Amino acid sequence: MSVLTPTPVKAAPLAAPLAPAARLLPALAAVYRAQLARAKVARIPLMFVATFQSVGILVMMRGVVDSGDNPSARAVVAGSSVLVVAFVALNLLAQYFGKLRATGGLDHFATLPVPAASVVLGAAAAYASFTLPGALVTAAFGSVLFGLSLAHVWVLLAVVPLAGAALSGLGATLGLLAPKQELATMAGQLGMSAALLLGVLPASHLPAAVRALRDLLPSTYGVDAFAATFARHPDWPLVLADLTVCAGVGVLSLVLATWSYRRATTR
Repeated sequence: MSVLTPTPVKAAPLAAPLAPAARLLPALAAVYRAQLARAKVARIPLMFVATFQSVGILVMMRGVVDSGDNPSARAVVAGSSVLVVAFVALNLLAQYFGKLRATGGLDHFATLPVPAASVVLGAAAAYASFTLPGALVTAAFGSVLFGLSLAHVWVLLAVVPLAGAALSGLGATLGLLAPKQELATMAGQLGMSAALLLGVLPASHLPAAVRALRDLLPSTYGVDAFAATFARHPDWPLVLADLTVCAGVGVLSLVLATWSYRRATTR
């Protein structure tokens, strides 16, 4: 009688270890380069439209605001300059993330081994990178049109990144939380309209209730900081205080956008 020997059981193959997740800064740089390359195609039209509308607002406001070194002229020029940032960082970024969510594009980013913050920060930085030339052109044109000094226009080098970070975070949040792409587009348009009305119009001409709403818009602190530099003797501590508030709100805005991204990709 033959003895049956049991067939040896093969051990299950061990799963290959996953690649380690990318660190924040290298992942941020990679996402930034990819988004920047993607947006290069539309860079010139983007800069033209954003700058043209701000220059048009300056020309329009020149008909109702006196030229010369006065608070109203400073507010109009500073607000129009920062409006370039709002058009790109808030309006277009809200539309971009709204489209990604509606078309399933977020699923692609969710599969990448990169931190959620790098996706939001990389896209925000890429869109905000196109705003500085337009903001400088608008500020120069507005200063000449209203007879203001160009001595401290360099402050825009701090205002644009800080206001851009705050508005980019807000735009990304609107796009990521909107349940439909059309609602994301509408939210971006409404946000830019708020930046126009509350940032360009002189705060002293607004009702008290509207001034309270103005304080909630992060870009207005950048507007106030830049407007203060047009004075003959700028109050630099006040400028620094406004920029500090703008930076703090920008951090909170980007944290909120990162949370919104995680929420949108895990639902």
